[in-house]
Amino acid sequence: MHIVKTNVTQQVFEYLKKNIESGTWPIGSKIPSENRLTELLAVSRSSIRLAIQQCIALEVLESQHGKGTFVKRNDISGIIGTVNTLNDADYDNICQVLQFREIIEKESAYLAANNAKMVNLKNLEECLEKMKKNINKSDEFVRQDMLFHKEICRASGNKILEMALSDVLERTAKNHKQLNDLFGYKDGVYFHTLLLEAIRCKDAKKAKHIMKAHIRQAIDNLKTD
Repeated sequence: MHIVKTNVTQQVFEYLKKNIESGTWPIGSKIPSENRLTELLAVSRSSIRLAIQQCIALEVLESQHGKGTFVKRNDISGIIGTVNTLNDADYDNICQVLQFREIIEKESAYLAANNAKMVNLKNLEECLEKMKKNINKSDEFVRQDMLFHKEICRASGNKILEMALSDVLERTAKNHKQLNDLFGYKDGVYFHTLLLEAIRCKDAKKAKHIMKAHIRQAIDNLKTD
C-alpha cells in the first residue's frame, strides 16, 4: 500500500480553509499578508502564494490591487482530497500515465497557444466553468477536466496528439478519479485557469510551462512520501 502524504502547499491551504470556515476570517475580511503567513507557518513564501492563488482561482479569496487579499466566500467543504492511500499497482499506473501526459501535453499546450481558434477557447471556457460548478461532484468534475485536456490537444491542430491523449484518458479514467479523490479540486481549477489565459493570449512558452507545472505538481504530490 502506498501512502500519499500532505505536502506543504496542501498544509497551507488547509490552514487557510480552517480560518475561513471557522469564521476567524469572516467574509469581507482581509487575510494576513504573505509575509505574515510565512512567519506564522514557518514555510516558504512560494508555498503561501500558491495556496492563496488556488483560493483565488476557486473564488474563495479575491485580491484587490494595492489593498490585499480578502475573503469572498466561506464554503470550502470537499475541495481538499479525502483519501491518502493507493495500492501499489494503481500507484505505478498513475505515475506512468502522468509521465506520458507530461511529455505529450506540454507540447500540445504550446501548439494550442499558437493554433487555437475561437471555438476551442469557447469550449475550454465552458469546461472550466463546469468544473467550478461541479466541485464536490467528483465524476462530473473529472469528466470536464479530461474534456478540457482533450480540447487543448484538439486546439493544437495535430490529430495524432488528440487521438493519443483521448485513448490514454479513456483507458485510465479510474486513475484520474483516484487522483481527484487524493488531491481534491483546487489544483485542477487553478492550473486550468492559468492555461486558458495563456492560450487565449497566444503565449506558447507560458502555456507549455504551465502545463508542465500542472502535471509535475501531481507527480510531486504522489512522491511526497
